[in-house]
Amino acid sequence: MLVKSLNAVGKSLAGAALAVVLLSAPSIAQEETFSAAHLDAARDAVIATRSIEGFDNILPDVAERTRTLFIRSNPAMSAEIDTVVNEVALELAAERPALDKLIYEVWARRFSEEELKQIATFYNTEAGSKLAKLGGQLSALSMGAAKQWSDALSQQMVAISRERLQQLSAQ
Repeated sequence: MLVKSLNAVGKSLAGAALAVVLLSAPSIAQEETFSAAHLDAARDAVIATRSIEGFDNILPDVAERTRTLFIRSNPAMSAEIDTVVNEVALELAAERPALDKLIYEVWARRFSEEELKQIATFYNTEAGSKLAKLGGQLSALSMGAAKQWSDALSQQMVAISRERLQQLSAQ
């Protein structure tokens, strides 16, 4: 049973990794190579904007899902499963630079080297650093404000439309 679970997890993780590579890689017609300076500029921009920090939880999340999968199929081995999954997670942490490189290439594909340098320069200023730090919070608050505005607008539209339709039916 444990071997079957291991095979299922392996296939699932391999499929997810392949999907990530296929989605982030250019098509054959678009295949590009980037100079070291262009990739360095992309790295600097990605780091300055804190765009890569959101991926820090991928490995711990995958480890937790793996741990849960195996413990569900064999609860008597929870301690051993926990130890093995932690060991494997530590080994796989060495794979993180591959993800980082893919992300740098995504940025390099969309921005010139000069644009990336400009982005990094701005985000390394006090205002840019603050924007990078508060970016997620600002997005969430902006989405909340837009939702409130949309709800109020919807109520207003319904009320005005109802009033006008009642006027039409009264005629």
